[in-house]
Amino acid sequence: MRAGTRAAGARLRYSQPMQQESSPSSGDLNQLEHAPSSYLRSARHQPVHWHAWGPAAFANAQAEDKPILLDIGAVWCHWCHVMDRESYEDPEMARIINDHYVAVKVDRDERPDVDARYQAAVSAISGQGGWPLTAFLTPDGRPYFGGTYFPRDDRHGRPGFGRVLLTMAQVWRERREEALESASSVMAAIEHNESFSARGGELTLALTEKLAASALAQFDPHNGGFGSQPKFPHPAALDLLLHLAVNRGNKQAGEAFTVTLEKMARGGVYDQLAGGFHRYSVDERWVVPHFEKMLYDNTELLRNYVHGFQSYVHEDFRRTAMEMIAWLDTTLTDRLRGGFFASQDADINLDDDGDYFTWTLDEARAVLAPAELEVATVYYDIGELGDMHHAPARNVLHRKHALEDLTEDTGRTVAELERIIAGARRKLLAARDARPAPFIDRTLYTGWNAMAVAAYFEAARVLRLDAAREFAVKTLTRLLAEAWDGEAALQHVIAYHDAAMPAERVPANLDDYAFTIHACIDGWLAAGEMRFYRAAVQLADAMLERFYDRTAGAFYDTAVMMNGTAPLGALAARRKPLQDSPTPAGNPTAAAALLRLEALSGRSAYREIAEDTLGSFGGIVEHFGLYAGSYGLALERLLLDPLQVVVVGKGADADQFEALALAGFGVHKTVVRVEAAHMVPGSLPEALVETVLHVPVPAGAKAWALVCKGRTCLPPITDADELLRALEKADAESA
Repeated sequence: MRAGTRAAGARLRYSQPMQQESSPSSGDLNQLEHAPSSYLRSARHQPVHWHAWGPAAFANAQAEDKPILLDIGAVWCHWCHVMDRESYEDPEMARIINDHYVAVKVDRDERPDVDARYQAAVSAISGQGGWPLTAFLTPDGRPYFGGTYFPRDDRHGRPGFGRVLLTMAQVWRERREEALESASSVMAAIEHNESFSARGGELTLALTEKLAASALAQFDPHNGGFGSQPKFPHPAALDLLLHLAVNRGNKQAGEAFTVTLEKMARGGVYDQLAGGFHRYSVDERWVVPHFEKMLYDNTELLRNYVHGFQSYVHEDFRRTAMEMIAWLDTTLTDRLRGGFFASQDADINLDDDGDYFTWTLDEARAVLAPAELEVATVYYDIGELGDMHHAPARNVLHRKHALEDLTEDTGRTVAELERIIAGARRKLLAARDARPAPFIDRTLYTGWNAMAVAAYFEAARVLRLDAAREFAVKTLTRLLAEAWDGEAALQHVIAYHDAAMPAERVPANLDDYAFTIHACIDGWLAAGEMRFYRAAVQLADAMLERFYDRTAGAFYDTAVMMNGTAPLGALAARRKPLQDSPTPAGNPTAAAALLRLEALSGRSAYREIAEDTLGSFGGIVEHFGLYAGSYGLALERLLLDPLQVVVVGKGADADQFEALALAGFGVHKTVVRVEAAHMVPGSLPEALVETVLHVPVPAGAKAWALVCKGRTCLPPITDADELLRALEKADAESA
């Protein structure tokens, strides 16, 4: 943030507000009745004359010379609903807004490009962001003031929303030059802060070591995770630590990975009954979460647990992964057509604050038999005094003790305790299922679905789950059929909650393209279908055409506007995303996708662009530490000699070879499984054809493996022990 920006924003403080005007507004009514977004439609009954983001709202503001009140939120956001009820559903507040502003409401999931820029703006003004985001814009969309949640009335030293509304309207009318100066300063800050580009010295593995060291400096060895409260999962950083532990023997990184995954899975941030992770924990022990469940959190954490099992054969990691898949299958998926829904809300209404997920001791007593209650109250830490501040009797279920720790106190064996807990869990879940359930946003977002597809493909291979692979194929097929035109244009939304599609669809952003390329590569690896590989190449070429800055390097998050159309508001600011927050950042994700494709296609241009992209941030990325995990993973993929294991054949021998090859996570490792009948040109990616088709096939072998490190391949291997020795040697050379 620029030093002058906060000062500019600070000048727009709360002087005596002008009296409310009585002149009529434009007469526009709430226009969200037919909005496809679940969040926007939830506000269609409000007396505020809401507009959706678009040219009409800006034209209206400029015609009436009114500032824009911008609200950005999400259907899963608790405090967005609080502000809706307190302020936007109040007729008096709505009258102030309608008289003095053109009101625009944005769904941050539907328009991450809009959200990212105004989050940066409000952070520059107030020092913090989040949802709901409340911004005051000039009629052309430049922010001159903003914040997050505003209480309706003055409270705890914070100005009430009515006073803020009247003051900011007065600023626009009477202190316009000051507002314009602030808006210009904020826009400059967005441009400066969101276009990270700082080439440094040579890209080396020492840079990833610095990123890991920064993360490890924040590691909480007692509770797991990083920093104190609140605690968020950091899946990309965790994968980077695991990669360094497995491939370079970094014991501290391995400890941080395993302790964090163990503590998270035992905490209240993990749904102990149904599976799946809530968004984050408000405390450092992972006990009390914000209860919304996001698809993207669960897909990336699923990959963490799969990678953990892949590397350490930790049974708890496998169990957690299986429970997460079961929850996704039953709650966040369209089983008939394919697709992953966006989120599950935290609450039934504004008065429950996670009550659906929590339990009083009396509620547990009414459901469980005496023996089950005796064990479950200790195992899940259910007591008279619970964990929720607003309702002290309510408990967040978490595993305070391992079953082994309860054997002495209960006089029961571990097997008996497991049986009792399994029965108690089934009863508690059945009772919870009878409660009114939080809202599920059934919107299918392209990038998030691609992340889920990739996670399912990985889980299917490592955990041997045919059903997961089949559903991933179904979902990826739908994504490519409904969100991709087959040539250049990808859409941000596959389908909306109620299946209604708007006249103008939201174009895909960089993340959507990059994640979909990864999903297509994983689809080819897991299912062997060349249509997925060909789609990956087409998408990569389209991504380069639309997002890559061929002059300065790296990728913008949004495509260049077509037909000379001017971008609205802060969308004029160009961003080159580097920071993981909360999903992996677009630039390293795109670079990693290109590196994976180069290894399969042999197209050297992909590697050159990936290297240039990572080099664009070489001089600044070490300052991002914990939030640059995806960059570290991409850099490791670039710098390490690729390890490629091709398993040819089918049956038990081929299955064993594949399992051996998959053991141990490493971003530089690719395991390919093909049948002998498919070893012909046109059935394999181009570079793989050059590698495999010229290898002499071992006589009489039902299955064989080819291990290639860098540009050197060993002779075909037909013995499992020999394959294991070859892989161990390759791993030792990487360490």
